[in-house]
Amino acid sequence: MAVSYQCNSLEELALELRRFAGERQWETFHSPKNLAAALIVEAAELLEHFQWLTQEQSRQLPPATKAAVAHEMADVLIYLPRMADQLQIDLLAAASEKMAINALKYPTP
Repeated sequence: MAVSYQCNSLEELALELRRFAGERQWETFHSPKNLAAALIVEAAELLEHFQWLTQEQSRQLPPATKAAVAHEMADVLIYLPRMADQLQIDLLAAASEKMAINALKYPTP
């Protein structure tokens, strides 16, 4: 059975993830602490694909590896809006604020 999802914003993704988790009764497990831990695990799985590669090799991944990397990146992305939803944090506003902080901290030469 093929299932298709199409989200066009972080808000849509967060709502879809909330629905998805609710249908599976995962809310009990989706505490901010557990979601942060899961995020780190997925980030480590992403890093595993690049372990021992040179800089150039990491830029020229074979198609199968690139597809696996895309799925690991998706896993990392999925946990962020799920965690933000649990904590009622607007990720885009937080990112904009952090970029402004970084611009002051690291001005252009």
